[in-house]
Amino acid sequence: MNYEPSTINKMKFLTHIPSWLTNKYLLTGVFFAIWMVFFDPKDILSDLERRDKLNELQTSELHLKGQITDAKKELDLLKNNAQSIEKYAREKYLMKKDNEDLFIVKPAPENK
Repeated sequence: MNYEPSTINKMKFLTHIPSWLTNKYLLTGVFFAIWMVFFDPKDILSDLERRDKLNELQTSELHLKGQITDAKKELDLLKNNAQSIEKYAREKYLMKKDNEDLFIVKPAPENK
């Protein structure tokens, strides 16, 4: 048999590949791992992003529940107390009586 020199070089190259690189189970496992990490719709990277988003939404939910509780307390106070209505109008809407002047004093910002 006469082989061309390029064919002989290819055969020599194929004999130098380690046997563990030609193992079909290893190749299948590596392919599966790469597929699961990068290409699968439920891949690991997307899962981590979804968990971060879930934590962010849960903290936002707790903050909003606190605001709702505060608003309900304030509403209850406004329904039951006439003085609180006047106080609320003065603080939130800067309303005043006809014969009085209104001065707004803001605290100085703290330098850290």
